[in-house]
Amino acid sequence: MTDVLQQIPAVVDRLRAAFGSGRTKPLSWRREQLAALRAMLTEQEDAFAEALFADLAKNAAEAKRTEIHFVVREIDHTLENLDAWLAPEDAELPERLLPGRGTVVREPLGVVLVIGPWNYPLQLVLAPLVGALAAGNAGVLKPSELAPATTAAIARFVPQYLDQEAVAVVEGAIPETTALLEQQFDYIFYTGNGVVGRIVMTAAAKHLTPVALELGGKSPVVVDAEVDPVVTAQRLVEAKFLNAGQTCVAPDYVLAIGDAGGKLEAALADAVRAKFGDDPSDSPVYGRIVNHRHFDRLSTLLASGRVVVGGQTDREHKYIAPTVLADVSPESPVMGEEIFGPILPIISVPSLDAAIEFITARDKPLALYAFTESEPTKDRILAETSSGAVGFGLPVVHLGVPSLPFGGVGESGMGRYHGKYSIDTFSHLKAVLDKPLA
Repeated sequence: MTDVLQQIPAVVDRLRAAFGSGRTKPLSWRREQLAALRAMLTEQEDAFAEALFADLAKNAAEAKRTEIHFVVREIDHTLENLDAWLAPEDAELPERLLPGRGTVVREPLGVVLVIGPWNYPLQLVLAPLVGALAAGNAGVLKPSELAPATTAAIARFVPQYLDQEAVAVVEGAIPETTALLEQQFDYIFYTGNGVVGRIVMTAAAKHLTPVALELGGKSPVVVDAEVDPVVTAQRLVEAKFLNAGQTCVAPDYVLAIGDAGGKLEAALADAVRAKFGDDPSDSPVYGRIVNHRHFDRLSTLLASGRVVVGGQTDREHKYIAPTVLADVSPESPVMGEEIFGPILPIISVPSLDAAIEFITARDKPLALYAFTESEPTKDRILAETSSGAVGFGLPVVHLGVPSLPFGGVGESGMGRYHGKYSIDTFSHLKAVLDKPLA
């Protein structure tokens, strides 16, 4: 890795020279790179799926749906709309400046750094790259060392398909990331946890580099007593146990109003068995914990409540069964941190007032979900809570809608991307005023 550390300044200099030459600015280059990225994902689909299985035991269907095809859809949406998104926008001028014209022009920022996480190691590196390329930037990708097979695949294929003068991949761990952060970039896009997010932001401040921090947090689910527990449980199981719970917008805990918790318990147990069978360790659609450190952390949380379903573990194979806990105290260990694993606690609250008070007393989450048919309840949740996103009746899926912005607020992050929001994130919106001389 010493060679990699020594090469990092030269890599950044090469990309900066490419950007300075104007190479990345033409619309034709941007479209070519996006098309090449799409070709990489489709032509090497099986190789990426195998890498994702090696890192996370992610089955091929899930890998393609949530990682490979996810980015392909993002590319297609961007290519379809890119001309309109990049067109100068007219701005209304005050009467005293007429005749004249005001416009907003988007220009690329320069050289950007994308630091990805391990839980969706392909999607969360390449989806930001879509916006960076579409906006006309050069970029360095730093995939996660905790997903070594996927990182190796990215490092292998990106240079084969994309412009090597403008896009680079740096492999490695903390020393390499630290060395990258010592360089001057024009934008840094980080996905991960708040601890590292603060390190990234501190390093960026030395160069006054703007950042996007896509973090996480404990995303709550409010369930009122009137909803169908079977449908609610099925949708919670699909969302919570995707990628063995290792999803930044996964439902973290349930706030069950009134007797909703009792109704949910049996329905959740049935939904887990319907999805993964009587022994989820044999299920071809259930993944594994990324490493033993996270396995050990999660295992200690299982004693935080009464096990409704699941609870089984196998350290050798990094397996933790899809688990639902009831009778959970707000002060229990499972409520003290983002779970980021296949454990779903249920906390009973007496009313919507109590649920809202519970949520607002804590850090602002990346997502907030609610199962309710009451429009006044929805209105109150929207008006009285703050979160990166809100999903009524369907958790997690908003992440895959390219026309919706994705990002956090407060402790769950800053900045947003997907679709047009990626273009704005990776562009400078330049104000232009043109006043005739006569």
